[in-house]
Amino acid sequence: MAGLFLQTARMKTDILVIGGGASGLMAAFAAARTLTDAGRADQVTILEKMSRPGRKIMITGKGRCNFTNVKAWNEFSQHVQAGSAFVKSSFYNLNPEKLVDWFEAHGMHTVVERGDRAYPASHRSSEVVDTLLNACLGLGVKVQTGTSVTGVSALPGGGFELQAEGPDGPQKWLCRRLILATGGLSYPATGSTGDGYAWARALGHSIKPLFPSLTALVPRGYKIEEVISGDGPKHIDRSTPLSEAGQLLLGVQLKNVGVTLQVEGSVADEEFGDLDFTDGGIEGPVGFQLSRKAVKSLVNGSRVRLVLDLKPGVSLTEVTERVKALWKEVDGDPRSRRLHEKGKCKVVLEKLMPRELVPGFMAWQPNILTLERRGRTDTKVWVNLPTIAKALKEWNFDIAGYVGYERCVVTAGGVATDEVSPKTLESKKCPGLYLCGELLDIDCDTGGYNLQAAFCTGFLAGQSAGK
Repeated sequence: MAGLFLQTARMKTDILVIGGGASGLMAAFAAARTLTDAGRADQVTILEKMSRPGRKIMITGKGRCNFTNVKAWNEFSQHVQAGSAFVKSSFYNLNPEKLVDWFEAHGMHTVVERGDRAYPASHRSSEVVDTLLNACLGLGVKVQTGTSVTGVSALPGGGFELQAEGPDGPQKWLCRRLILATGGLSYPATGSTGDGYAWARALGHSIKPLFPSLTALVPRGYKIEEVISGDGPKHIDRSTPLSEAGQLLLGVQLKNVGVTLQVEGSVADEEFGDLDFTDGGIEGPVGFQLSRKAVKSLVNGSRVRLVLDLKPGVSLTEVTERVKALWKEVDGDPRSRRLHEKGKCKVVLEKLMPRELVPGFMAWQPNILTLERRGRTDTKVWVNLPTIAKALKEWNFDIAGYVGYERCVVTAGGVATDEVSPKTLESKKCPGLYLCGELLDIDCDTGGYNLQAAFCTGFLAGQSAGK
């Protein structure tokens, strides 16, 4: 019978890092490196709930891992949506150039591609994780996986006590300094379930409102069942099936389009670039860039619309003239004699946009065709050429909601940065506590900026804890 009762194992370490993601692995390395350089033998330990560290890194950049963006601070800072002033010290302590050099020095060859995005030369995200993990193990960092921390408390005389469920049962950990690197809420399947927010709050910190960022925006009518509450649009699970109209757009990728975000009918933002229609909704670089403001507006109960300009370099007048000229050309072509008006319209549209977009465009723009009944059996279809031109310049998508944490890239909001020292990342509320990465109220655009923020804040937190 005694064997049925598991005894709590008592563990001790000098510096404990909760979370084995990008910021946690880098924090552990920096702490161990600082201690080693000072000739101290203090132990650094990572507790990671998943079976392997770096699970979210593994899926970054579609498995290629765009681990940083090599822009200088003046440009880089423009892509930090929250916490720009706060992250500046961390950035200069480990800027993108130093981060690239760090990976190169630890055996990972790198390459910089379009948009100043840095990748492992192998284009395998696993190499980023392996490099980080091997660097930590090489300095004696202990990495304990399969361990879920269940409680954190500060001790009256200094230091911290943690309760955890380890691989072999309950554990109690004591540490001198604690680094919270638990990540946010995005991609919970990788271990990011928001535990760190509760622990930070229990240790005296306030949490800025959380919401998904860099996520799919779901147009009204794109899904069969739009989950909308009585108080307005909100989270629509990615698994919600697509409507017939949504299916017609699925997989279409648009290059060099203009997109305007409207909130309550006013322009809130504008972007130019590439956009994708996916099983989630509107994504791609441009969709992601606009999603932060869009989601925040939806959460606040505002009406949100995306307006696509498929011909951003041409005026409406010029597009209208082009549409009329193409119609005249197709209508007069001998090959069009057997085509009905709808068929001719399809041919014209194929000359104006990618062929795979035409069925979806026609389904989402029913007003480009008008059915005129002339009698009981006589009908005439008219093609509205000015309407086509207007739709090419202003394709409106009213946004019903957004894909939530299950597939968003990053969590916006988090631990208030005015409660953390930007020069050390030590808590101003709880001495000996350090916070880094996505847990903080820091989030950036897509393009390597978020991982750079995670790595540099983790490095500074670990460095400071090791001193």
